[in-house]
Amino acid sequence: MKLQQVLSYVRKAVDDYHMIQNGDKIAVGISGGKDSLTLLYALNNLKRFYPEHFEIHAVTVDLGFDNLKLDQIQELCHTLNVEYTIVKTDIAQIVFKERKEENPCSLCAKMRKGALNQAIKNVGCNKVAYAHHKDDVVETMLMSLIFEGRFHTFAPVTYLDRMDLTVIRPLMYMNEVDVIGFVNKYNVPVVKSPCPEDGHTKREYVKNLLRQLNLENPGVKERMFTAIRTGNMKGWVEYLGSSKIQ
Repeated sequence: MKLQQVLSYVRKAVDDYHMIQNGDKIAVGISGGKDSLTLLYALNNLKRFYPEHFEIHAVTVDLGFDNLKLDQIQELCHTLNVEYTIVKTDIAQIVFKERKEENPCSLCAKMRKGALNQAIKNVGCNKVAYAHHKDDVVETMLMSLIFEGRFHTFAPVTYLDRMDLTVIRPLMYMNEVDVIGFVNKYNVPVVKSPCPEDGHTKREYVKNLLRQLNLENPGVKERMFTAIRTGNMKGWVEYLGSSKIQ
């Protein structure tokens, strides 16, 4: 997928849900994976022509795994002229060695978000962009249905009142396959996750389930996404058609 196509998806999401206002300083959460790096490229190019002026600042939370290499990410941010902050933590040590969590993902995510949000406030950002794409939206909905018994997924825009921070998700209209096509076409320096749980989570189970459902029932993912957008779920309807956002 070409950069222009990525920008088209991102521009539509930003416009539909009024994600960006003039003067915003947006932190881009960078894991080093394909999704977050695609988002970095997209927002860095969007700000060149978007009518509302905004700045971006890349932030990575280093969980403390010995084999996480961020040299290429640092070089990429330098090339793109994007400020980059790495937050050093001992989260991996706490979760896997001290606590020895049987289900480490929940605690890890909570601690990672806490460290990320604090770093974002420290560098003066008022918003943070997460790299969740369409597949993530639908997978999260399925996880909620299967494991929690409720119809729920994260919203395109979320205001965190305790942190006075707004979360936006500009990749929400992109399919994962499009992200893969983009990083392959432009040789984006993706960093493999060093987490030992990578590929062995409930999300991975649901990802494979959705893939199978879509193979057996072509178009089912798109229909699920449409159901989310039109299902009166909190955060999905209130911004459409409105020019006001927190």
